[in-house]
Amino acid sequence: MPEITSQMASRRRILFGAAAVTTGGLLTACTSNEPSDKNDDSSKAADQPAADSKAGKEVTIGFAGPQADHGWLNAINDNAKERAKKYADVTLEATEGSNDTAAQIGQVETLINKKVDVLVILPADGKALTQVGLKAMRAGIPVVNLDRIFNTPQAYRCWIGGDNYGMGLSAGNYIGEQLKDKKNAKVIELAGLDNLELTKQRTQGFDDALKNYPNIKKVARQAADFTVESGQAKMSQLLQAQKNFDALWNHDDDQGVGALRAIKQAGRDDFLMVGGAGALSAMQAIESGDSVLKATVLYPPTMAASAIDLARALGQGKGISGMAEFEIPAHVTLYSAVVDKDNVAQYMPTGFK
Repeated sequence: MPEITSQMASRRRILFGAAAVTTGGLLTACTSNEPSDKNDDSSKAADQPAADSKAGKEVTIGFAGPQADHGWLNAINDNAKERAKKYADVTLEATEGSNDTAAQIGQVETLINKKVDVLVILPADGKALTQVGLKAMRAGIPVVNLDRIFNTPQAYRCWIGGDNYGMGLSAGNYIGEQLKDKKNAKVIELAGLDNLELTKQRTQGFDDALKNYPNIKKVARQAADFTVESGQAKMSQLLQAQKNFDALWNHDDDQGVGALRAIKQAGRDDFLMVGGAGALSAMQAIESGDSVLKATVLYPPTMAASAIDLARALGQGKGISGMAEFEIPAHVTLYSAVVDKDNVAQYMPTGFK
């Protein structure tokens, strides 16, 4: 789950068909015909071998993101930096990151003045950073807009990010399949900040999925703040108000840590829980099998590694491996995969702390 801002723009985009990226298979820039190294045994997702990693044209990539004050954002930074190290032909110029929009604008302008070849920007506020994105594009520096989208596509060459509506849809379908044979099943929802568009999208996707299961009714919804403390407090309220229900969807794994504390304190284990984002702690709980948490829906920070791939491709004038087009796409929306006991081992390396 990314750092929160009330002005965050919509992150839902049309799924890019077969080119949609999952954490299990990072999007890769086509820079040569060399096959990828299949023998890399690193535990980090961003350290997985970069396809077509034979050195080509030297590319300097400027990376600007917000302050890493959330586990997801810290993973964004790590993925970008580790991915860049995979390429002998990439130099990464990374800023310290800031949640102050004026400060981040200044950082991006510094990268523009350094005349980097490509910019990767995860704006603290997409609306506020739009003008500096436009400035870079007008200066001939292509921009890869990461996750929080600018107000106009003129401010970026490519957007890559997560699918909030898809998160809700995946969570609802998973819960629906688990409860499809249960008569009069009841579910509850622990959402994020209600003033954010992303929260509304996640809820809408969840509600739309549940429409496919007429035996299931959502009986309660509570908004939290994407923090451990709020997750614990709001979950306690839900447990007191709802004595009997069959499933819970929690929008964010960080606040889910608090929710699980409240559930344990209440001595409840009579329902299944689905999380959101893909934190390492959530995946470990799923793997252990001794928790109500049975699955989590990804909002993968590996998108930052893929953004580096895209930026390198732009800098080298290449397209994407596996596609016929000479150019990279304008939009890439990540798929909101469900991680449960059957595939948690595969996704564990992508879990963030």
